[in-house]
Amino acid sequence: MAAAMEKSNINQIVVSEKKSWKNFFAYLGPGFLVAIAYIDPGNFATDLQSGAQYKYELLWIILVASCASLVIQSLAANLGVVTGQHLAEHCRAEYAKVPNFMLWVLAEVAVVACDIPEVIGTAFALNMLFSMPVWIGVLLTGLSTLILLALQKYGVRKLEFLIAFLVITIAICFFIELHYSSPDPREVLHGLFVPQLKGNGATGLAISLLGAMVMPHNLFLHSALVLSRKIPRSATGIKEACRFYLIESGFALLVAFLINVSVISVSGAVCNGSDLTPEDRASCKDLDLNKGSFLLRNVLGKWNAKIFAIALLASGQSSTITGTYAGQYVMQGFLDLKLKPWVRNLLTRCLAIIPSLVVSLIGGSAGAGKLIIISSMILSFVLPFTLVPLLKFTSCKTKMGSHVNPILISAFTWVTGCLIMGINIYYLVSSFINLLTHSHMKPVAVIFSGVLGFAGIAIYLASIAYLVFRKNRKATHLPESRNSQTVETLPRQDIVNMQSDID
Repeated sequence: MAAAMEKSNINQIVVSEKKSWKNFFAYLGPGFLVAIAYIDPGNFATDLQSGAQYKYELLWIILVASCASLVIQSLAANLGVVTGQHLAEHCRAEYAKVPNFMLWVLAEVAVVACDIPEVIGTAFALNMLFSMPVWIGVLLTGLSTLILLALQKYGVRKLEFLIAFLVITIAICFFIELHYSSPDPREVLHGLFVPQLKGNGATGLAISLLGAMVMPHNLFLHSALVLSRKIPRSATGIKEACRFYLIESGFALLVAFLINVSVISVSGAVCNGSDLTPEDRASCKDLDLNKGSFLLRNVLGKWNAKIFAIALLASGQSSTITGTYAGQYVMQGFLDLKLKPWVRNLLTRCLAIIPSLVVSLIGGSAGAGKLIIISSMILSFVLPFTLVPLLKFTSCKTKMGSHVNPILISAFTWVTGCLIMGINIYYLVSSFINLLTHSHMKPVAVIFSGVLGFAGIAIYLASIAYLVFRKNRKATHLPESRNSQTVETLPRQDIVNMQSDID
C-alpha cells in the first residue's frame, strides 16, 4: 500500500507509476463522499413514505436509479480524470455568459434543495435523541456542521475515512432495523424486479425517489473529488484510474442501495402489519422522519427509535460536509470565484436554514417533512441541466479523446436521461392540469394561470432542448501523453486546498 501512493503533504495523494491492484487504495475515498448523497435524510423521508403508502411496490425505482447512478457517476469521475477539469469548469468554458450564469443559478438551487433535507433531518435526529424542538435543532445544525468541517485541516484522507465510517454506521443501524421488522423476502424481491406505478400519487413519489437518488450536485462533486489525486498522465494510468474509480463507486453505491432498500422494507413491513394500533395507522398515512422514528419505537421497541435517530444524525451531518464541497466546486467552476469553505458553508447554511426554520416554526415537524419531499422534487426537475452537459461532454471526442464514451454507454445514458426527463415532464404537465381543473378560481384566473404555467413549461422544455442539440464548440487540451511511459501528473492543488483550507 505504501507503494501505491506517496504523499507530498498531508493532503496530497500521489498514485504510483507502477500498474498494480494496490493502487486501488489510493483511489479509495471519493466514492463514499458521493454515496452519502444517496443516503441523506431526503432519501430516508421519501423511502419511508414509499414503504408506508405502497409497501414494496416502488423498490424497483431504487434498483433502476442505483444502476443508472453508477453509470452516470462513473462518467462524472471519468470527465475529471481524463480532462483534468471538473464539470462546472467545462460548463464555463463551453457556454456563453448567459447560459453559463443560468446553469450556475440552477446548480446553486440544487445545492440548497439538497441542503434543506440535511438540515431538517439532523434537527429531527436531535429531537428524537434529546427531545429538542425542531426549530432549535435547525439552528444547531448550522453550528455543528462548521465544527465538523474543522476536521478538514487534518487532511482529506482522514475526512474520507470519517465519511466511510459514518456510511457503515448508517448501514449497521438500518440492517438492525431490517432484522427486527422481518419483511417477507419474496415480496421484497417482487417489488425490486417487477415495475409497477399505480396512480398519480405513486408517480409523484417515484419522482421524489429519483430526485433523492440521482442528485445534480453529486455530478459536480464527483468530477471534482477525483482531482484530489495526482495520477500518471499516461494512457494506461488514466485507464487504470477510471477502472478503479468505477469499482470504488460501485462498492459505495451498493452499500447505499442496500440501505435504501432496508428503509423502504422496514417502513413497508411495519406500516402494513396486522398488529398496528389505530394511532400508528394514522401516522403511516402521513409518515415523515419524525413520525417514522416514533412509529418504529412503538412497534419494535424504544431502542430501535434511538438506532434510527443515530443513523439519521450520521447521515445529516456527513451530507452537509459533502454538500459544502459541491457548493464550493460549483462556485469556483462556473464563476472562477473561490471562497473559503467556512464562508461558502455559512452562505448555504443560511439559504437552507431560513426556509427550514420558517416552515418548522409555522408547520411544525409535519411541515418540515413536506418541505423535504418538495426539495427532492426540485432536485429531480433541475437534474437535466446537469445531466445533459455531462452526457454531451463525455460523448465528445474533442473533449475526451480516446477515452470518449463507448456507443453502448452513450446509448444507455441518453435513454436513461430521456426517461428521467420524460417522467418529470409528464408529472409536471399532469399535475398542473389537475391543479387547474380542480381549482376554485374564476374562469379568467384559470385561463391566465394556464397561459403562464404552460409558458413556463415551454421555456423549461426549450432550455433542455438547447442543451441537447447545441454542438460542443470547445476542445479540451488533454494532459495525456502519447505514450505509456510518461509520469507527468496533473497539478490540481486548488482542489486539495478547498478540502483543507479553513483558516
